[in-house]
Amino acid sequence: MDKSIHRQMAIELFNLTWDLMEKTDRTPAETDRMINAAHASRYHWEIAGDAVNIARGEWQISRVYSVIGRAEPCLYHAERCLHVTLEDKLADFDLAFAYEAMARACHLSGDLMETAKFITLGQEAGEKINEEDDREYFFKELNTIEAESE
Repeated sequence: MDKSIHRQMAIELFNLTWDLMEKTDRTPAETDRMINAAHASRYHWEIAGDAVNIARGEWQISRVYSVIGRAEPCLYHAERCLHVTLEDKLADFDLAFAYEAMARACHLSGDLMETAKFITLGQEAGEKINEEDDREYFFKELNTIEAESE
C-alpha cells in the first residue's frame, strides 16, 4: 500500500477517534470503534509518519483508555508516548502533552505521587509552548487532572 494511503487513513482514523472521544452519549459499539480507530491510526502513522506522529498516536490511545477508565493500557501507551517524545527529542506541545498523558495515567492508576510529579513536569514544559493558543489549551487539559486530584 502506498504511504500516502496510510497517511490518509491515519488522519481519518485519528479524527474519528477524536470525534468519538468527545461524544458524551457514546454507545458500547462506538467505544469499541473508538479504541480500534485509535490503534489503527497509530499503526498507519508507523508506516507513513515520523516520531511526532507516533508520539501523538500513543498519546491519543492513552487518552482513549483514560476516557473509558482503563488504567493499565492508559499507562502503557502514556509511557510509550513519553518514551518516543524523549528519545526523539520532541519539545514544545508534544513534550508537555507527553507529561500530561503520564499524569492522567498515573492519576487513573491511583498513584498520586507520580501524578503530582508529572503535573509539575507538564507545567514546566507547558510554560515553554510557543503558540499562545496551544499553551492555553494545554493548561486547560492539564487542569482537568488537577481538578480530579482534589
